[in-house]
Amino acid sequence: MSMEYAAGGSLSSFIKKRLLIRDFTRMILQGLVSIHGNGYVHCDLKPDNLLVFPRYEEAAVGGGGVMKEVSYELKLSDFGMSTEAGEESVFWEFDSPYLGTPLYMSPESVNYGVAEKSLDLWSLGCVVLEMYTGESPWALQDSDEILRHLLDGKSPEIPDSLPWHARQFLQTCFTRNPVERGSASGLLKHPFLLSDQKKVMVTGAGNRRKSVMKKPLRVKIIPPKPPQFKKIANKPLRLKIIPPKPPGCSLVSVQ
Repeated sequence: MSMEYAAGGSLSSFIKKRLLIRDFTRMILQGLVSIHGNGYVHCDLKPDNLLVFPRYEEAAVGGGGVMKEVSYELKLSDFGMSTEAGEESVFWEFDSPYLGTPLYMSPESVNYGVAEKSLDLWSLGCVVLEMYTGESPWALQDSDEILRHLLDGKSPEIPDSLPWHARQFLQTCFTRNPVERGSASGLLKHPFLLSDQKKVMVTGAGNRRKSVMKKPLRVKIIPPKPPQFKKIANKPLRLKIIPPKPPGCSLVSVQ
C-alpha cells in the first residue's frame, strides 16, 4: 500500500502516528543512504514513490489466545528520474526549469544545473511534513506559484504543534543552502530519530557505568619481609589486586 494510506486515518492515536512517522523517516533515510552511497540521487522522492508493506507477527496473550501484531517495512521505488550525483539530469531538458514533482522539489530543483544528494533531503522534509499534517507541504497547487515561492527563498510552513525535535529536523531539511542539510547518514543520527527506548537505555547505561566507577579496584602494596630474612630482602614489591567489596560482606585480608 502507499505511504499516504498508511500514514493517514488508519492510525488511531497521535502517539502511535508519531512513532510510525519516526520509523518511516528512518527507513526512508536508510534507503537514501544506500542510493547516495552508490553515487546516485533519487530526484523524485514523494509519497507515491514510497511503498509500505505490513508485516504480521503472532504473539501469545493471556488465556492461550493468539493475536497478530502489525509492523511495517518501507521501500523506495520509481528510479526513473535518478541521476548520478553531480551530473546534469536529462529531465531538465524536457521539463525545464523543473526536476521532479513540483510539490516536493527543492529550490535547486527549479534551476537547470547538476543533481546533488542534498536535493533528496529537501524532498524528504516535504514527505515528513505531509505525514504529520495529512496535507500537501504547500497549500498551493499551481506549479508556477510554487516556483515563485522557491525562487523567493520561501519554504513549506512548519506548524508549531509538531514535536520540537521534528521541527528541528524539518528546518534542517528546508535549509536554503544545500550543504547545510548535511547527509542522509548524518540525519539518521538526529535526535528526532532517537527513540524513547534508546534514550532510556543510554541514560541507564551511563548510570551503570558511574556506579561501577564508584567502586574501583583497590591496590594493596605488600612490603618485603623483615630484614632478618636477608635472602629475600631484595625482592621487588608485589601488587595485589583486591576487587570491590560484595554487598553486605566484610573484607578480611589474609597475609
